[in-house]
Amino acid sequence: MDIIKQLIEEFQLKKFQVENTIALIDEGNTIPFIARYRKERTGELSDDVLRDLGERISYLRNLATKKEEVIRLIEGQGKLTEEIQTKIDHTKTMQEIEDIYRPFRPKRRTRATIAKEKGLEPLATTLYAQDLYEGNIEEIAKEYINPEKEVNTVEDALQGGKDIIAEIISDDADYRKAIRDITFKEGIILSKATDEEKSSVYEMYYDYKEKVKTAAEHRILAMNRGEKEEFLKVKIDIDEDKIFHYLKKRALKAKVSITTNYVEDALEDAYKRLIQPSIEREIRNNLTEKAEEKAIKVFGENLKRLLLQPPVKDKVVMGFDPAYRTGCKIAVVDGTGKLLDTTTVYPTAPQNNVEGTKEKLKEMIEKYHIDIIAIGNGTASRESEIFVAEMLKKVERKVYYMIVNEAGASVYSASDLASKEYPDINVSIRGAISIARRLQDPLAELVKIDPKHVGVGQYQHDVNQKRLDETLKGVVEDCVNSVGVDLNTASASLLQYVAGISKTVGENIVKYREENGKFISRKQLNKVKRLGPAAFQQAAGFLRISDGKNPLDNTGVHPESYDATEKLLTTLDYSFRQLNKEQLKDIDEKMKMLDEHEVANQLHLGIPTLRDIVKELKKPGRDPREELPKPILRTDVLKLEDLKVDMTLAGTVRNVIDFGAFVDIGLKNDGLVHISELSDRFVKNPMDVVAVGDIVKVRIIGVDMKKGKVALSMKGM
Repeated sequence: MDIIKQLIEEFQLKKFQVENTIALIDEGNTIPFIARYRKERTGELSDDVLRDLGERISYLRNLATKKEEVIRLIEGQGKLTEEIQTKIDHTKTMQEIEDIYRPFRPKRRTRATIAKEKGLEPLATTLYAQDLYEGNIEEIAKEYINPEKEVNTVEDALQGGKDIIAEIISDDADYRKAIRDITFKEGIILSKATDEEKSSVYEMYYDYKEKVKTAAEHRILAMNRGEKEEFLKVKIDIDEDKIFHYLKKRALKAKVSITTNYVEDALEDAYKRLIQPSIEREIRNNLTEKAEEKAIKVFGENLKRLLLQPPVKDKVVMGFDPAYRTGCKIAVVDGTGKLLDTTTVYPTAPQNNVEGTKEKLKEMIEKYHIDIIAIGNGTASRESEIFVAEMLKKVERKVYYMIVNEAGASVYSASDLASKEYPDINVSIRGAISIARRLQDPLAELVKIDPKHVGVGQYQHDVNQKRLDETLKGVVEDCVNSVGVDLNTASASLLQYVAGISKTVGENIVKYREENGKFISRKQLNKVKRLGPAAFQQAAGFLRISDGKNPLDNTGVHPESYDATEKLLTTLDYSFRQLNKEQLKDIDEKMKMLDEHEVANQLHLGIPTLRDIVKELKKPGRDPREELPKPILRTDVLKLEDLKVDMTLAGTVRNVIDFGAFVDIGLKNDGLVHISELSDRFVKNPMDVVAVGDIVKVRIIGVDMKKGKVALSMKGM
């Protein structure tokens, strides 16, 4: 099956969608650009589907290359047959190719190769043929005794013959595939404690078993980590009788010969010494790979929702980075994120300067007209929240507070980027600035941090780091491009995620802006160093200029469609130079009076592009995040003692994992909604029900005062 046919079948797509997507990727177009501006050619495939398709194209091309390489290598040995060629042609995975190539792969010295060096291959052939029914095999084996080659006895000769047969069986692709399938379908993964007396977070796995084929991904990763940290021993258990039954049925001839027992011995040796350890390794690697893929996907989904949380615009924010001994760091930023003031206060132990801190912060609240206090959720967060809630009761101005996930703030504070942004500000204060600004615009601030450090993953340090980095980079790119970027305020960190723009070009855009003033036209991008025509085509539509010469520069309309857009506006009786929301509010009604297909043909546009243009004209400068639920702002604190079973609360989903979701209900620790409590219906995947940033109603079903844990339910909510 060729690649295009296979992709059509796997993704349930039309031929033109697959062919055009391959062509667009091969031409060097980015996924965000293809998803947004080449909808006609892809049949409006989403960025998620396009990324999956791109990865699969790469895998299948690598597979095709591997097939060619294996055919060449086997042919070079003069051993390529029509049967082997057909097998290779029909393989669908790298594993199958490896199985076929295994007998032809140059080997290190094994028991079988040593036996061959001793001249025992003909004896092995005789034994494996199983066509001798009379006589004494030991008499035949005597002929192979050769002290010079260390074959001193009949037993030595027969053992060498069996070693050769064991390797032949072990190298047989069909045997390996069948045994792998049996082990996967019927095997049990077992984990035991290395020391039952030793306490650890892996205690539920101290005596644990689960079917291999249904093993949950997060449990696979937990067992792997426990094994790596030497708390657990993990293995796959299988009914060996079933394996031997299969091998005997395939390898032994119906009529018993004088060599049958020797072949049986070789079968058992082949499985126990060669096949079983190898197959167990392969299956565990496959389970780990799938578990890692799932963990990476979960991380990606959580990151996407975190980055797309609605910004809190035009509000003066006080960033509050809690601590004990070193004091709480305070940073005030205006509605644009510009730093206004900083200080350090000591309301927590050991200083406990509560009154002095209250006076200082109240003074800053009045001076800068602060609207919201963003409190980091790290060390001393709970004590800081209680302090802030008490203080706000005595402030005349209406001020809210919100707990902000501070994951990665310390990483940012010590980074080169933070040093460039705030060269004269102490490292410890930069974290408070980051906390304040990530409330104002989560996307713009969080792109400054390695996505692995933003606190919404599960086992992110255990998975394939290269694959994780690629996936998370793709998620950030999709988020940045779906929102769009203000060309005159965006940092180089944000710009580098715009389609077609590299880190260097992002820095060059900022440099051009600093030297020449604000951009007034997208066309000016052509003057930026190293930003050529190809990069301009990919990036231009995602970069916005809010008060430029051309009103279309503040929309997602691509410059390649400007002429068509101007003609459309003329057709609809609008004045192009005076575009505003008020003027365009009846654009839908005007479009309904026209034949959409006729208009599209006249403008040489596809229907999807025409509809996108109309959508952009209706809301120039539109931010899709503003359509999502706003974050919950609080004025008072909730204590564990206040909670009672069956109490109903509103909360924000902070993290979604395989076994449920953690929800912030205003306590020190987030409450857990177990997967079984997410809905009245059966839930296979928590992400089908909730996502990071969702505002949800929850009911308390359990409070553990000792551990400070709260169990929540969304059933009936």
